[in-house]
Amino acid sequence: MSPEQIPVLSSDVRRRILEHLNVVAGQAPPGAPTGRSAADLAAYLGLHVTTVRFHLDQLVSGGYLVTAFERTPRVGRPRKLYAAPHLDPEAETETQRHYQVLAGLLAQSWPVDGGDQVTPEEAGRRWASGHADPSRASTEAAVTPGRWLAKVGDMVDQLEHWGYTPELSTSAGGRAVTITLSNCPFLALARVRPDVVCGVHHGLITGALDHVGEHDVAIEVRPFVGPTRCLVKVTTETPFTTAAPEGESR
Repeated sequence: MSPEQIPVLSSDVRRRILEHLNVVAGQAPPGAPTGRSAADLAAYLGLHVTTVRFHLDQLVSGGYLVTAFERTPRVGRPRKLYAAPHLDPEAETETQRHYQVLAGLLAQSWPVDGGDQVTPEEAGRRWASGHADPSRASTEAAVTPGRWLAKVGDMVDQLEHWGYTPELSTSAGGRAVTITLSNCPFLALARVRPDVVCGVHHGLITGALDHVGEHDVAIEVRPFVGPTRCLVKVTTETPFTTAAPEGESR
């Protein structure tokens, strides 16, 4: 992430705009418009429209919002509308809900003005830590392939909560797990800001594995190895005391 991109969501005003537009998108009936004009948002925030336009420009430049001109039969210049990126209108409601979870996480995880900056990765890590199953908490790393893969399964449960149907394969005697993520529910945002979406995913994986005692893990996120497919590879650095069962993929 470049230094220019980091401060975009450090502003309370920009976070409020993003959160409001995502709430609008989440509550709108299928096919209903979700865009709002600068004047609409200024009235909602109680700020001058010029101030709001400045913040909107920052969000658009950062890829957090998209714009369109209102279609109307009225004479005159059409209004410019701002909206949160959305998926295909035909996408299922459940998939849209997962996108709102991501947007809400990003909007709420940045501190108030003057606070410490929170990266997308840290936001994802905090979410994973806060939503992990307390009964699965551990302070010890796995030392057998079976225990390691069981812990990876806990992490995969987190990904499934976000709308994925991951496919797994193992290599290196069970030490490395490659996870294929297809049809990302956050595809619209990932295409314009892969650093944000992949950062959150990296944090989710880190937080989920930390919760089960896996701190010494190499994580590689490879976005868009296909049009709608990404790969995640997680490899434990902890030595195993038992080899992988014969016949396991290498």
